Amino acid sequence: MEHKMHYTISTRGLLTGFMVLILSARTPTLAVDIYTEAEVMVANGMACVLRCTFESNEVVSSYITVAWSFQSNQPDNQFSKAPYAIFYFSDGKAFPPPKEFKDRVQFIGDINKKDVSIQLNPAQFSDNGTYFCDVKNPPDVKSTPARTELRVVSRESLPLGYTAVIVRMVCGVLALLLLILVAVCIVI
Repeated sequence: MEHKMHYTISTRGLLTGFMVLILSARTPTLAVDIYTEAEVMVANGMACVLRCTFESNEVVSSYITVAWSFQSNQPDNQFSKAPYAIFYFSDGKAFPPPKEFKDRVQFIGDINKKDVSIQLNPAQFSDNGTYFCDVKNPPDVKSTPARTELRVVSRESLPLGYTAVIVRMVCGVLALLLLILVAVCIVI
């Protein structure tokens, strides 16, 4: 009797362990993860790149679709009510954007490298707003569009780059040395 009870407990333990293992095993999800920069700042009239990359459990298929949408943050803009498609790629070809973005939106990514970035050239003040990048790579079709805030500003409003700061500092030091040299010459 004692032997049979030990066997029953061992079997239950094995079955329980097996069930826990099965239930905790992860199966790949059919989802696409999409990544963009949180914010891009560009001077009015200049080109800007809106980067978007994705990860998928599947090889990039010929059925992949890429959609870029725009929603203006300016209430008087016609695109402020809801996101509006500005770039759409499906069945191996891109479809023309609306007239406001015609000849200004260009696909610069490499789909096979999971890069679906676009370039906006030239950027205009009316382009200020949120850009959404969405990718479907069947059978991976679940995704949450990634978003980028684009800020188009006047050139004077752009933060200085490191090179400009260093050049200004060197010029300031040279001006200070010249001023000291002139002061020494006057004193002597």
